[in-house]
Formats: sequence, C-alpha cells, structure tokens
Amino acid sequence: MIFSIGEVLIDFIAKEEGPLKKVSTFEKHAGGAPANVTVGLARLKTPTALISKVGADPFGEFLVEQLEKEGVKTDYIRFDKEKHTGVVFVQLIGAKPEFILYDGVAYFNLEIDDIDFSFLEKASLLHFGSVLFAREPSRSTVFEVIKKAKGKIPISYDVNIRLDLWRGREDDMIKDIEKALSFAEIVKIGDGELAFLENHGVDLENFDFKLMAVTKGEKGSEMIHRGIKVKILAHKVEPVDTTGAGDAFMAALLSALWYMGKLKHLELNEEELLRVGRFANLVAALSTLRRGAWSVPRAEELKEYKEAREVLIRRELPL
Repeated sequence: MIFSIGEVLIDFIAKEEGPLKKVSTFEKHAGGAPANVTVGLARLKTPTALISKVGADPFGEFLVEQLEKEGVKTDYIRFDKEKHTGVVFVQLIGAKPEFILYDGVAYFNLEIDDIDFSFLEKASLLHFGSVLFAREPSRSTVFEVIKKAKGKIPISYDVNIRLDLWRGREDDMIKDIEKALSFAEIVKIGDGELAFLENHGVDLENFDFKLMAVTKGEKGSEMIHRGIKVKILAHKVEPVDTTGAGDAFMAALLSALWYMGKLKHLELNEEELLRVGRFANLVAALSTLRRGAWSVPRAEELKEYKEAREVLIRRELPL
C-alpha cells in the first residue's frame, strides 16, 4: 500500500476566468496535493492511504467521506477540534491555476501524537510534499515521519513550491527543501521549480535519487534514472483545468512502478523508463480535461490507450 502524508483541503475554484477580486461564484472541489495523489492511485486500482488532519467541521467530514468513496484508506486521518479544515481559492486563467492558501488550518496542526507509526509495517512507499513544511508543528512532524521511514520503505517527494506560504522566509523554504531532498529516492519537480532552486544555488545533481521526473507541461517530461535520461513528448489535449495535473502525473508514476513490481527494487532499463514516463504523461494530460484536482481517469477508462495497457496489464487488470 502506498501512503501519502500531507494536506487534504477544499478547493474553491472560480467559475469565471480573471482576477479573483472580480469573481462572484466558485465551485467546491476536494483537493490538496498528497490527497490528490492518493485519489489518483485509487482510481488506478493501486492500494493507498492518506495521513492527514482535517477540522471537526462539515468540510472535514465531506473530505473524509469523499476519500472513502474513492477507495482511499482514511484510518490515519485525524479530526482537529481546534482548527478548521483548510481551504484554498483557485484562480483559473487560461486553464492554469493560481492559488491563495489560508493559514491556521488543521493540516498545519498535524502533531507527532497524531501519527500511528504502525503504517510502516503496511506501506510499500511513503509520499510527501512541501506544503506542511511552511508551519509548525506540521513541519517537525513530517520530518520525523520521513526520518523514521528512511531505510524501511522507499520515499517519494513532490517539491511543489507554494511561495505564498513562505513570504519573507524563502531561505528557510530552500533549506527545508534541501533537507527533504536528502531523504527522497523518487523526486518529481516542475521545470519552473527546478529553475527556481537552481537560481538559489541548489544543485539537484548533488543528491542521490534513484529516479527524478521533471515535468514541463505541454512540453512533456524528462525521466532520469541511474545515468539514463529520456525525454517524453506530452500527450496533446485541449485542457479545461490543469489544477492537480502534476499530482496526476505523480500518482501515475507511482502506480506504474507498483504495477511493474519496481517500488522496492527500483531498477529500470531505458524501455521501462519510457513506459513509466509515457503512462504518467498520458494520465496527467487526461486529467486536465475535467475540472478540479480529483480528475485522474479510472483504470477502466484507459483501455483504449497503448501507453496505459503496457503498464496496467502487468497486474492482470481487466482491460
């Protein structure tokens, strides 16, 4: 089972394009990068669970119910009686999202006592992102969890920088990202985030990753594994909403490795690396055809695509 630790929240997505100050109506969607990954995994029939915290409020109840409907194991989500569920307002301009995240919410209040470490006995991989590093106690909790996981199970990391949470503390953010990178074996990073880190003196070649994926939107992606580097063309679509596309890519990448039996012993030849990248690109592209971050197509919907069949049939899915 693949576990993710991090935020689950409500995305209020503007129904009209343009500046938020001029938007009058919003749609409520479930979101949060690590939660998006778990939902993507579940839709791809990969067993998954989320470690998180929501408010003891209607939004928190809604999110847990929706995760359960998607097939995500929610036993490791805690309800906070002091903090409300996190909310984000999403501004869509040309189908590309910009975010306003709110502070003082339940997922930033994730404490070490909220963690049931028995998950390490069930997990085949632990996935995390950067958002919870922006505040305490969630920052210390996540680092303690990945520290305990290191050496026991594989660890994946999506850098997903949210500068709005770090205003005036960018140096702290970069230090935390570098620390997180030192724990990770599988890393996904957007090309803009990669350029940002390089401009701030971070050289990713100094880290010992087993696999790194660089996503480039409509330009496709690049997969790097033990000296093998492959470039993969994007699957061409006309996007409606790109919210969560990176998380869809991450879910598909991890799912592909799980189907291929590669999570525990991550050794890929060039053909296998291409197969993983093509599948991740396909799922990410198709996810942009629907609104909201929980937009990964279900495994059964992918049967017409060669890029999916060459991965999913490995576990005898009825495609």
